[in-house]
Amino acid sequence: MQQDILINWSPQETRVAVIENGAVQELHVERTLERGLVGNVYLGKVSRVLPGMQSAFIDIGLERAAFLHVADVWQRQEGGEAPMFARKGEPPVPIEKQVFEGQPLMVQVIKDPIGTKGARLSTQISIAGRLLVFLPQDDHIGISQKIPSHERDALRARLQVLVGDKEHGGAGGGFILRTNGEDASDAELSEDIAYLRKTWARIRQAAVTLPAGSLLHQDLNLLQRVLRDLAGEQTQSIRIDSREQFELLAAFGREFMPSAVPKLQLYKGERPIFDLYAIDEEIARALGRRVDLKSGGYLIVDQTEALTTIDVNTGGYVGARNFDDTIFKTNLEAAGAIARQLRLRNLGGIVIADFIDMVRDDHRVAVLAEFRKHQARDRVKTMIGGFSQLGLVEMTRKRTRESLAHMLCEPCPTCTGVGQVKTARSVCYDILREVLREARQFNPREFRVVASPKVVELFLDEESQHLAGLSDFIGKPISLQAESSMGQEQYDIVLL
Repeated sequence: MQQDILINWSPQETRVAVIENGAVQELHVERTLERGLVGNVYLGKVSRVLPGMQSAFIDIGLERAAFLHVADVWQRQEGGEAPMFARKGEPPVPIEKQVFEGQPLMVQVIKDPIGTKGARLSTQISIAGRLLVFLPQDDHIGISQKIPSHERDALRARLQVLVGDKEHGGAGGGFILRTNGEDASDAELSEDIAYLRKTWARIRQAAVTLPAGSLLHQDLNLLQRVLRDLAGEQTQSIRIDSREQFELLAAFGREFMPSAVPKLQLYKGERPIFDLYAIDEEIARALGRRVDLKSGGYLIVDQTEALTTIDVNTGGYVGARNFDDTIFKTNLEAAGAIARQLRLRNLGGIVIADFIDMVRDDHRVAVLAEFRKHQARDRVKTMIGGFSQLGLVEMTRKRTRESLAHMLCEPCPTCTGVGQVKTARSVCYDILREVLREARQFNPREFRVVASPKVVELFLDEESQHLAGLSDFIGKPISLQAESSMGQEQYDIVLL
């Protein structure tokens, strides 16, 4: 799978597009004033402990308090010095016995604030390097699951020697070998180990000198994470349209990711770099509900607070020999399109895919296999179930940052995110009821209705008889005033 990465940089925003086989598969956006927090280490202060939820709220200096669950608290094992999480199957120590209000606590953000929810925290600190992930509170040596199992034991033994044993003068700490460290030399691994330990020493020093609520360590920015996390063996090129950022990224790459430096290219074309693959048009489509398929079918994507639903429809596709084949071909194409939309829109949490009902079991198996094949390219952890009794495919996709729609859009001020508004006639009847209610409580000289032009127009035309009837009933005149700045559901009743 050939991959190209395009980077569009501006002082206010960095946008990254991952292109595979000529199509946009992923979009990453980082804004200077809204930079993500995942990976940041803070010296927090416990503001509230909730035993009923086995959670605590931690003040880390942000607008909203962050959230720490007992499952993310690094516990000390009895009789041992090294802290560790509760073993699998053992109940964790209650959170009220581990933290208390006012306690300073070193924490790391594992999920960005999403919607009304604050950031999610862990007390297990992990620092990612070029080849390794450092776990300073642990002594475990791990190997990435993506590395073939027959190579892991040899790599683990080799890494153990480089890390050293704490009992024999080693600095301690656990390490996990990342996928791109599989072929690294001992010198490269040793260099990464030294860098990570030096970073941890700086964090510890800051923790004893800075006040609670301080940022102790910030993760790499999006440009640097392109080299660390997105670029791989399949990456053919990394093109960036800023000379200054190209030089900074090249310098960063030479120090930490030398294998990625040859792939870096400065884009000098006259056309904007995102125009090469019509990425801005792709972003616009990714913000809509409907996704058209090449066959004539389409998807409807609805994102809610609780889950995301994706509905598959045949649309205008009637090309197969019979109805079952038409459905099967549409579902096969939809399987790949759904996997792409999950990555493109960065949809996380619970996702329900409603494929068109299929009678044959072999068709269901084939569609599910096709979906899993496409989803295997996703770097974000995803768990996919089979078809339920209702013909739905349920899945969960790890959510660590805002979706594309939540990052680029906000709820409509007119419908407040509902997606629909009351008709002008419904608003008219609401106003009539409200005027009657006010007339029973107050005795003004006149009632003035201030509403949107469409509502006022309906009162002057089709609803004029009802308005006149109410005026006669309450014995007071009712005047109308159109206000173009008001939404259709907005109105005000002024007592004169």
